[in-house]
Amino acid sequence: MTDDTKPVRDYSLFGDEHVRRYRETDGEVGHIWNGAPITILSTTRKDGVTPRDVPLIYGRDGDDVLVVASKGGAPDNPLWYADLVRDPEVTVQVLGEVTPSRARTATAEEKPRLWSIMTAIWPEYDGYQARTDRDIPLVVLEPR
Repeated sequence: MTDDTKPVRDYSLFGDEHVRRYRETDGEVGHIWNGAPITILSTTRKDGVTPRDVPLIYGRDGDDVLVVASKGGAPDNPLWYADLVRDPEVTVQVLGEVTPSRARTATAEEKPRLWSIMTAIWPEYDGYQARTDRDIPLVVLEPR
């Protein structure tokens, strides 16, 4: 740790390179990133054709995969979240398993319970929420 509040992070895998290595190895490389489990979420961009593949920290609630649209606490949602709001049909890769799924934003009633699952995995989500006025969406990816 560099100070009392920020752990040292390894960013040697990030973005498209993270997706590429994860897919090449069925998650052997990239499934665990800085101590957290990673899934590859594939959405469809605004054009309705082009895929957007993003590595995201995930949790589980039964068969559902959970992800957080935090964008590090930025004032706007990540592009992948806009994609799945527009078209909730996505795929989720965990290790070598690719699952067609339907995305939905957690309801206000279920979010506190699901948020606690995610902050147990990545406590920084609470800090991300504290630095923005937007209500950071928690997304439930339900297998089809």
